Amino acid sequence: MQTAYAKILMVDDDAEDRQIIKDTFDDLGYGAVIHFEENGEEAIRYLHQCVQQGNIPSLIILDLNMPKMNGTQTLRFLKEEIAFAGIPVIIFSTSLNPIERDECLALGAYTYIIKPVSYTQTVDVVKHFYNLCSQLNQA
Repeated sequence: MQTAYAKILMVDDDAEDRQIIKDTFDDLGYGAVIHFEENGEEAIRYLHQCVQQGNIPSLIILDLNMPKMNGTQTLRFLKEEIAFAGIPVIIFSTSLNPIERDECLALGAYTYIIKPVSYTQTVDVVKHFYNLCSQLNQA
């Protein structure tokens, strides 16, 4: 996928998690399609800039536990904003709590994925993100 701007926005406050995902995207040759923000407030600010430039991401990946504006709050905001409501949002968390998962799905999350614990799993997850983004861009 050749693109001049990010098609996937990943929001995660953990620098190590962001670096692992970035490195995996780069290793697979997908590095140009992803952009990172550290929390929900920064993500919303970035998305408003994207709207002004006409380059809205095709997919948003949200961590749940973040400062300032957590994943659930960010998801709720995105699904209430007409400009962002149609963007699929994947919750990407270490939380195995079924109550949190169910709440996110009820709020409109596309799916809920537990963060991988091995490099092989990370590669599979990154390929899934990329393939989903590619499918969304073809639709």
